[in-house]
Amino acid sequence: MDVTLNDPAIQFYCVNKFWIMKRLKCAVGFILSLVVGQFCYAQDPSFSQFFSSPLNINPALTGNINGDWRVISNFRDQWIGPASPYTTGTASYDRKILQHKMPGIPEENIMGVGGMLMYDYAMDGIVKSTYASLNLSYSIKLSQQPTIHRLTAGFGGSYGKRFVDFSRLTFEEQFTGFGFNTSLPTGEVALSNMKGNLSANSGLTYSIKSEKRNFDIGIAGFHLNQPKQTFLKDENERLAIRKVIHANFETYLNDFLVLNTNAIYQNQARAKYYSAGASLGYFIGEQQDMMFNAGMWYWSKNAVIPYIGLVYGNMQFGFSYDITTSSLNEARRKPNTWEFSFIIRGVKDPTGIIPCPWK
Repeated sequence: MDVTLNDPAIQFYCVNKFWIMKRLKCAVGFILSLVVGQFCYAQDPSFSQFFSSPLNINPALTGNINGDWRVISNFRDQWIGPASPYTTGTASYDRKILQHKMPGIPEENIMGVGGMLMYDYAMDGIVKSTYASLNLSYSIKLSQQPTIHRLTAGFGGSYGKRFVDFSRLTFEEQFTGFGFNTSLPTGEVALSNMKGNLSANSGLTYSIKSEKRNFDIGIAGFHLNQPKQTFLKDENERLAIRKVIHANFETYLNDFLVLNTNAIYQNQARAKYYSAGASLGYFIGEQQDMMFNAGMWYWSKNAVIPYIGLVYGNMQFGFSYDITTSSLNEARRKPNTWEFSFIIRGVKDPTGIIPCPWK
């Protein structure tokens, strides 16, 4: 008996086989991502607008504010298009404490305290990571006017946990010949959701500030105790130390223009990158209570990042879009990554515009 491609039985077989292979590839890809993840290294969540997420960069930046307190929120949606996007968000609060109230401690020294919450979703929310941190900093004034030099030390602890929703995944052992039965065992006895981990973090910054200029340089280390983190019950898998070096410089070019420059380098095991760029801020109005910012940053081997921002009083808004330069840009559906930041500062005696995004 002759069989042709128009035969309904053959068509059913081909379509069903295609669907089955697609599901199997997804399951195999997930398992490989977990296994290979034990030997390949990834970084903690990062932001294109790193300068608007100081507590994620260095514990010593806690309380380093042009004001008394500060609230920051960041949101990043990454690689929308060719893959399930990564979504990352933070909310942080830090403030100066015990100023002029600590006996035996000079009034010009500053203590800061702050905390941050972060979430990171991958594979369309199948993999979820949550983090919480608490920081304490102490800043010593080394010189007086007209140029003030400060040395700040910061220490912090963070709690992190990752969760995989296995109910949204299918595995080869769940295939029955006519589809997948998710009530069957997965066959992956080594897989389990990892336990939460505690990390120790610390950092230093050196700052130079005058009436018209500001410069900061700092180093920091995260996960100094290298806590265990694995989905495969491997006692030897540890979270690598994240090392950070950062610097920024701000200066008034004239009465209406402010130049902001920022750079960062991060290294976590074999994953590393640097980012550097600058923006110009222009004061709007005679009272100078509003400023428009525009600039661009470069993320090594990843993206060119245009940025626009608006400062109004003690509030600051920032928006950026990653123009991908990596091989991912060759995908048929181009990746889209955008990021939004919001900062509000509290000041007892308002000082007007605050041009430095770090502070």
